[in-house]
Amino acid sequence: VGILLSSEQLMADVSQTIFLGELSLDGSLRHTQGILSMVAFAKEKGLSTVLVPAIDAKEASLIEGVEITPVSSLAELIGHLRGDSPIPGYSPPPDLEWAGVEFWHVTDLTHIKGQEYAKRALEVAAAGGHNIIMSGPPGSGKTMLARSLPFILPKMTMEEALEVTKIYSISGLLPSDTPLITQRPFRSPHYTISQAGLVGGGRWPRPGEISLSHRGVLFLDEFPEFGHATLEVLRQPLEDRLVTISRAQGSVTFPANFMLVAAMNPCPCGYYGDPVKECRCSSSDITRYGKRISGPLLDRIDIFVDVPRVEYEKLADDRVGESSERVRTRVEGTRQIQRERFKGTKLASNADATPVEVREFCQVDPSAQGLLRTAMKQLSLSARAFHRILKLARTIADLEDAPIIKAHHLAEAIQYRPRSLV
Repeated sequence: VGILLSSEQLMADVSQTIFLGELSLDGSLRHTQGILSMVAFAKEKGLSTVLVPAIDAKEASLIEGVEITPVSSLAELIGHLRGDSPIPGYSPPPDLEWAGVEFWHVTDLTHIKGQEYAKRALEVAAAGGHNIIMSGPPGSGKTMLARSLPFILPKMTMEEALEVTKIYSISGLLPSDTPLITQRPFRSPHYTISQAGLVGGGRWPRPGEISLSHRGVLFLDEFPEFGHATLEVLRQPLEDRLVTISRAQGSVTFPANFMLVAAMNPCPCGYYGDPVKECRCSSSDITRYGKRISGPLLDRIDIFVDVPRVEYEKLADDRVGESSERVRTRVEGTRQIQRERFKGTKLASNADATPVEVREFCQVDPSAQGLLRTAMKQLSLSARAFHRILKLARTIADLEDAPIIKAHHLAEAIQYRPRSLV
């Protein structure tokens, strides 16, 4: 278009127009990555009209306040600019906003036998957006529990859905027939993943798994098997909810507000502490295995839960447990309380709270102060761990719609600390 205008083969006023798309050799316009982000940027710069490939019109129309014109070919575009055959603006279908598809297989909590303690921990984690580590022998249900988590998380708001869709759009992972991702992402990379694959990278930086998990779940199975350096890069994103990739040409910042869910065995053979199968590992092997995860990283985890072997009686029991739908109802009610609490800020859940919000909203009942003081001394808690316990207790209190943190809320939050630190 620029060549046609500069050579005066085409005369048109395009001062408030931006042209987006990839031109193929036959003159047609192809699907282009990152359309949503580019249209949002055009709106920020005050441009009122955006011409995009017809196949990307649905995606582009998610940004309100911009006129979207779908174009199929260069010839059609020239006819439009000359006024010979104007192209009507794109009108999205009324049900476009939530016309999403599922990207994972959902596991309902009803189908998971036993593990009531772990299910409760998952509910607390979902209610407040807290990070969680599950430890137990092979086959105890850790992976099934993790895969059930997305279904008990609250539905994404339109703002959150747009954030996630932008990331998938620029990554080239957004199907052309799915303009909006409406379900929370669930990413489960293998432990052989590289640092660049996890954080993002490349000559032209692209989002990694932690950004693709934005507003969703990052599940790391066999947690200690990940490379030490790979795990350490999680520390900054877990704290700042952002990841910055720097290159010689400049730096790019991607959002990374995700829930970390990790699963691990207690030892290399997996049966340390199991009442049925004897552990074959030496004490030094068990110690080395645990040290693969650094203290600073563990300090950023809110919930540590044991997932023991499920007994035969529970596996053979025909009674049905509580469904994910009922748990999700409680979680959504709790998240609504938190949205009201943090209205006017960028915070979405208790896990996002800074020390300022902890001081303001995590008021502890006077009768529970002694328990908190004892825990601080006996568990040798850092300031970060201290604040995480208070945020976790605040979530447990929210599940009961309690205005103040009481002793039993605090006791439950404290018992989620790792046994190795007790």
